[in-house]
Amino acid sequence: MQDLSAFFEKDYFIESKQPGTYQQQQWGANIKCATERAFDWDDADIIIVGCGEWRGADANAEYSNGPDAIREQLYKMYYWHAGITIADAGNIRQGATLGDTRAALLIVLREIHDAGKIAVVLGGSHDLTLQQYEVFKKAEQMAVASVADMLIDLDETESVTDRSYLMDMLTGTPNFMSHYNHIAFQSYYAHPQMLETLDKLRFDFFRLGKVREHIEDMEPVLRTSNMFSFDMSAVRYSDCPANINGSPNGLTGEDTCLLTRYAGMSEALTSFGIYGYDNGNDSHDMTARLISQMIWYFVDGYLVRKTEAKLTDREEFIMFNVAFTDNDTVFLKSKRTNRWWMKLPDQSYVPCSYNDYLVACNDEIPERWLRAQERLL
Repeated sequence: MQDLSAFFEKDYFIESKQPGTYQQQQWGANIKCATERAFDWDDADIIIVGCGEWRGADANAEYSNGPDAIREQLYKMYYWHAGITIADAGNIRQGATLGDTRAALLIVLREIHDAGKIAVVLGGSHDLTLQQYEVFKKAEQMAVASVADMLIDLDETESVTDRSYLMDMLTGTPNFMSHYNHIAFQSYYAHPQMLETLDKLRFDFFRLGKVREHIEDMEPVLRTSNMFSFDMSAVRYSDCPANINGSPNGLTGEDTCLLTRYAGMSEALTSFGIYGYDNGNDSHDMTARLISQMIWYFVDGYLVRKTEAKLTDREEFIMFNVAFTDNDTVFLKSKRTNRWWMKLPDQSYVPCSYNDYLVACNDEIPERWLRAQERLL
């Protein structure tokens, strides 16, 4: 990878710590930092990038030190994931304009993507999600994107903001969005006609209630995703006190960590962004602690990803032949991770859940099977 130091701030979080601050098994003693003489991007599996840019939400907003507030909690955690190398690249330098910061972040994310590494972005306002997508657009690669947010940010505005970035991502031309999943939206904040329009595009939207009731069904959704963007507004206020503009309803802290673990397990996923964290409103640093736990579980999921067998290695899977509504299909269950796949009429396999298998055994069509078929037409 090329030298990207010009795009990062000169001051690094780790430099503010005295030697011996962290115990041998804590993250702070194991994360590779750009300040180290022997630092090499190519040695890393996962690279953390901070970007405290908030002008996408408020044109007068100051650059946030939220990423370092997250690091303060993350570096104290214990490192259970031997064999996975994590690097911390530091914080993107604030540009003279919002566009300059976005451009710098995009260059860094493209370089990480091209090197085959996983990027974890600590934002910043939610519009920075667009830079995750732009990586695929610049490379002319089709992408499946998943976003967790209580809102669906499709407002029509003159410039791209944290409330309108999806308009550019989903409708801009040329477009490289293969599929889009929206997780944990809250119906009373979503325009019904907007959902109807997006449904006609075969995009999938999962209400908060459905996600919380069967959260295990989100694992196949994230398994096919190339990028995952998480707005902290998806978490209920009681579990995310920094989110003063959030909702009394939302995902719990446990739900949130489970979703990020699912994202880490996805073989397809190359970038994970966490947005909407304002450390100025973080009572007792509880939200920073939650985000650090989300990252810990993401890495925990990545460890599972590295152990999964290939679908072609059929000895590693249990096969179930199921007939439902005049359809004969095959379900596969991994012996290593207990994850499921189902076979479509075109002979391809798509990720599914145990619940989909139970529905098929009841002689009903799994909704996931039907939606996958619709997108093939």
